[in-house]
Amino acid sequence: MKIKILGSGCKNCVTLAKNAEEALKDLGMEAEIIKVTDFKDIASYGIMSTPGLVIDEEVVSYGKVLKPAAIKEILEKK
Repeated sequence: MKIKILGSGCKNCVTLAKNAEEALKDLGMEAEIIKVTDFKDIASYGIMSTPGLVIDEEVVSYGKVLKPAAIKEILEKK
């Protein structure tokens, strides 16, 4: 599984990455977390507001910082 955090590296992006790591840990899952900071790459996902959360190349959230519990719900459906 690959999880991508789309954003400039701002505080919200960092928080989303930490929340994703916490959700994975709580579920006992492993995934590669990739931070995508290049705006062209971010735009290729069709989002205009960051941070964005992409799981296995599917955009699951953008423009908000999901809490670990919300990320866990998404991961459990994968």
